[in-house]
Amino acid sequence: MNIANLKLAFRVLARRKVFTAISLVGITLTLVVLMVATAILDNIFAAGKPESNLDRMLFVTVVGRYSKDMSQTSQPGYGFLQKTIRDLPGAERYAYFTQLQTAVIYSGAQRIETQMKRVMPSYWQILDFHFIEGAPFTAADDAADRPVAVITDALRDKVLGPGPAVGRTINLGGQKYRIAGVVSRVPITRMSAYAEVWVPIGAVTAELQRATIGEYNGLVLAHSRDDFPALKREFNTRVANYTTADDRPGMETRSGLDTAFEALARPMLNNPANTDAGLVLRTIFVTLALIFMTLPALNLVTLNLSRILERAPEIGVRKAFGAPKRTLIAQFVTENVILTLLGGALGFIFTIIALAALNHTSFIPEAQFNVNARVFGYGMLIAIFFGVFSGFYPAWKMARLNPVNALRGGAL
Repeated sequence: MNIANLKLAFRVLARRKVFTAISLVGITLTLVVLMVATAILDNIFAAGKPESNLDRMLFVTVVGRYSKDMSQTSQPGYGFLQKTIRDLPGAERYAYFTQLQTAVIYSGAQRIETQMKRVMPSYWQILDFHFIEGAPFTAADDAADRPVAVITDALRDKVLGPGPAVGRTINLGGQKYRIAGVVSRVPITRMSAYAEVWVPIGAVTAELQRATIGEYNGLVLAHSRDDFPALKREFNTRVANYTTADDRPGMETRSGLDTAFEALARPMLNNPANTDAGLVLRTIFVTLALIFMTLPALNLVTLNLSRILERAPEIGVRKAFGAPKRTLIAQFVTENVILTLLGGALGFIFTIIALAALNHTSFIPEAQFNVNARVFGYGMLIAIFFGVFSGFYPAWKMARLNPVNALRGGAL
């Protein structure tokens, strides 16, 4: 891409204002949708507070039990996690936490529904919450089954009003809990971290100690990603050897120690034994993105082919003076890439506006979407791919024009 090609490309785009405007609208709308989707996925699967260590975290989110006459798939139970991820060799820390539970806070005459998780004390050492007040509850609090809680600043303001909350109490489900700490609100896209109130797991009954199926998730923090293969092998060995006193003959247990993306993919594909679930879901996402881009790309190809007919005399003159095919192809692809990059620039502006609007709605609780360097990079790659993909075929057709027919305004 040389300076002469760039100058010519800008002159051509400025000369055909209607074509340029129509193309920019289609490109911009396509890229806005793709970049908003990319920003949401980035917010879910890329490291960020409180999941600052997400690239070192592994999850157990589903367990299946199978025999000849039954099959059952659910979230792991406390007993299953005790036998499979507790003290995994090579793990820095581990923790269990429950799925979101709806709890009720009574404040005067108010009845406020909130989202609660029960968590182990080590949960606070794996996740990177920003404490505005106080501190997390301790292992001693958990062991003594003390009614203590950590809440978000949003819940504090709603229930207790502005001002210090540590040491005060809230009526949670009919029981008084002392506030140990207040954290910054967490977006729901941070799936392991999101809640509005966190309380200790506390005393665990004998029945829960044996439970394979339950309402818990397991969380393992590795020293580095290099430890993932060894941790997964040990976990798989423990699952293969997992038995309970109630097992039927031939009972088989299936589960996985997964990255955040794999943890989403495995239950979505409803197969606890699918070791390729992450690859399958990634393929689905890429395929959907390509399908979504195909229609506007084909429309742009059609517009570009029409533009070639309008420029036939110009192309004929250049070919008559000896312009090689590769020069003509490079020129046309350059024009198309510049057009898509302009659409990309507009797309970034409208993406920022769309994400800001999304952050201020209640559609996604506590949403904190933004265009960061990763989203910018993905957007640039999408725009360049879109420009080359939609420009190469018309450029090839243009390069094959017969100079004589082209000078007469002939067809391709």
